[in-house]
Amino acid sequence: MKLLVLLSRFPYPLDKGDKLRAYYQLRELARQHEICLFALSDEPVPAEALAAVRPLCRGGLVLRRLRRPGIARGLAWALASGRPLQVGYFHDAGAQRQVDGLLRDFRPDHVYCQLIRMAEYVRPHAGQLPMTLDYMDVFSAGMARRATQTPAWQRPVLALEARRLLAYEGAAFDWFAHRTIISDQDRQLIDHPGRAAIEIVLNGIDTDYFQPQPEVAKPYEVLFCGNMSYHPNVDAACFLAEEIMPLVRRQCPGARLLVAGTTPAPRVQALASAQVEISGWVPDIRAAYASARVFAAPMRVGTGLQNKLLEAMAMELPCVTTPLANNALGGTDGRELRVGADAPALASAIADLLLEPKAAAELAGRGHAFVQRRYTWAGATARLKALFGQGAGSRG
Repeated sequence: MKLLVLLSRFPYPLDKGDKLRAYYQLRELARQHEICLFALSDEPVPAEALAAVRPLCRGGLVLRRLRRPGIARGLAWALASGRPLQVGYFHDAGAQRQVDGLLRDFRPDHVYCQLIRMAEYVRPHAGQLPMTLDYMDVFSAGMARRATQTPAWQRPVLALEARRLLAYEGAAFDWFAHRTIISDQDRQLIDHPGRAAIEIVLNGIDTDYFQPQPEVAKPYEVLFCGNMSYHPNVDAACFLAEEIMPLVRRQCPGARLLVAGTTPAPRVQALASAQVEISGWVPDIRAAYASARVFAAPMRVGTGLQNKLLEAMAMELPCVTTPLANNALGGTDGRELRVGADAPALASAIADLLLEPKAAAELAGRGHAFVQRRYTWAGATARLKALFGQGAGSRG
């Protein structure tokens, strides 16, 4: 089958959740299908990144660079037309012509569109050929939660964006033959009467890459990692450093926290102290996981499945998180990980794991088995392949 795949970001390096999901899906899909990839990027893409992805794209690889003038025009178009700014940022007239050309010349049997950011490019072609939209996360819900936690002057803008996103997510449903999402928790937030038809396609974890490293020294008691300019991660890092860790240190004096991840926001950088290290970009994130005794992901905003939890569990770290994150993960509190709803509960769970290494190791072992059993890229992508096969025929 010939697949045209549309991405709002180039899927390598794997430093953001949408890129990671796209790369591993491409890797699995390329085993059976001829893929033509069209990807946007608002930053330069290094040659080594292109080299990592190009072998997966037998049907071709088209990279469109988004530049400031075009982004500004897209945002202005969104403001004037009532589209979400998320859509306007990534919509470019030149890119639209390229997508139209690929549809004409590559003649795909199926179009796979990741995120509503890219849905506008295929809206004019709705109903003309089989297409699948991967919502992945529900942007409107994340934006609405963010609007409640930002300074007052930002709230009207974010609340308006949340409403526009909600409407756009519902409208986009009808442009596609199939839709996927990462969790049932997210599926329930799509404002469309047919949302039950959205297929849940989980993420996976590369357990050949993320493996336990028990022999490595552990200078940190607690780790949190992620894209540290992303608001949900910024909020979680600040919550962990400012509210949770002081409670942990009442039981575990001197407990050190490592916050690892690319482009830390000023709020994150300000957390640095003798007991909190802010590493910034880490060339190999496995080194960060291996350096800590407990992984904490105290997510209070955001949607979707936390890849960081899958990675930590695959590396056999005992994990602590919130109900918001675990609702997507589907772990059992006290069996595969620990779950807490507020700072005292999270701090108590972290301290218990630090003070009881045998129990922590047993929890980590069960978590490791859980992700190996449930979160494989081959298994997750098989559901996607099945959707592509429904009603797809050669356009010869």
